[in-house]
Amino acid sequence: MSPIPLAPFGRTGHLSTRTIFGAAALGRVSQDVADEACTLLLAYGINHIDTAASYGDAELRIGPWMAEHRRHFFLATKTGERTYQAAHDEIRRSLERMRVDNVDLIQLHNLVDEDEWETAMGDDGALKAAIEARDEGLVRFIGVTGHGVEVAAMHQRSLEHFDFDSVLLPYNYVMMQNPKYAEDFETLVAMCKERDVAVQTIKSLTKRPWPEGQEHFTSTWYEPFTEQEDIDLAVSWVLGRQGVFLNTSSDVGLLPKILDAANRFERRPGDEEMQALMERHEAAPLFV
Repeated sequence: MSPIPLAPFGRTGHLSTRTIFGAAALGRVSQDVADEACTLLLAYGINHIDTAASYGDAELRIGPWMAEHRRHFFLATKTGERTYQAAHDEIRRSLERMRVDNVDLIQLHNLVDEDEWETAMGDDGALKAAIEARDEGLVRFIGVTGHGVEVAAMHQRSLEHFDFDSVLLPYNYVMMQNPKYAEDFETLVAMCKERDVAVQTIKSLTKRPWPEGQEHFTSTWYEPFTEQEDIDLAVSWVLGRQGVFLNTSSDVGLLPKILDAANRFERRPGDEEMQALMERHEAAPLFV
């Protein structure tokens, strides 16, 4: 098994695997299952973990790994709080839950709503707490994340307001068929390239929103592709774009297939292949 390739994570100085472990997958699993995931990450050479305070028990599941493996991983978490004091407390609680003295990246989680943005960026907002944590050595870098069709435009606004080190947002073939989102995404990526800001992508395996009444057979909040050949196409399409990272999906059962696809990645599938995949599965945008 050959390691998944590395790339500079923006200006942080860290070479991260282009496939990042999305630890939302650990939110509702036992420690034994989480430990199996860690073994798999190490086998594939994954060296970057992305979690959040709101991902159930994920931070608690990561905690036991850190005694032995902290130096191996670029460790990122998120605060969804918007005010200074709440974010201040949540950042420190995350460190306690993961049993670490510091993390490499703290991110303002899903910062898209206008009112929440104004609060978080204000004089008594979450950004102030993140900067303070950086100044105290509790975090090294600061990022911003988000969902929805407006996120790329909002990330541009965030970067104009503050010099964030990373952004995170959805990126998949179906979503990029939305002309406005595609335009905003391209503008954001160009801005990030100019400023050497890392670009993380999520929702690579999105097939469509869960059909009404259908039983959810994964822990993802969308219906994902599950067959290896389909995952190969979806993963390769994302990794085929240089300069972006792919964060794995929020279901631990999909992790082996995603890492297998990333490990075997050779080329980006063309529009004809991706369109055939979308038509075969009646794919639909998650965000409209």
